[in-house]
Amino acid sequence: MPCKDTSSVVKIKLDLEERLLDFDFAKITCSKEIGGGTSYQQYCSGKTIQAILALDFSELTQTLRLDDPDDQFFLFLEWDALRTALCQYLGNEEDVDRERYQLASIIHEMDFIEISQVIHPEQNMPKLVSCFKRSVQPA
Repeated sequence: MPCKDTSSVVKIKLDLEERLLDFDFAKITCSKEIGGGTSYQQYCSGKTIQAILALDFSELTQTLRLDDPDDQFFLFLEWDALRTALCQYLGNEEDVDRERYQLASIIHEMDFIEISQVIHPEQNMPKLVSCFKRSVQPA
């Protein structure tokens, strides 16, 4: 994440039986996808909210065969974003930092429900290094 602003947004689409149809997790400032390649979205597709909230992070890393620490980190970001937005949607916010995780909208359409949540950065973020700088190797 080369930008200093690490705020992100998660958009979730549920069917009317509250089963996951889709979700997208991206940075707000540059709409850059965060993570990807973890198969988490595909794994959760069609599951109910309760089934998704019951997923254990450690078990997910094994189920999705994610051994690489970067992939596990990206999975954590997706898992955390999806969980907190669904908890807020259900009104179950006792374990949610409402200053950091803020619901932006809940839209009920004829055939789906769309939830949008803004996620602000942690207060004590590590120093960010540009993706460009990390990819440039000294000669």
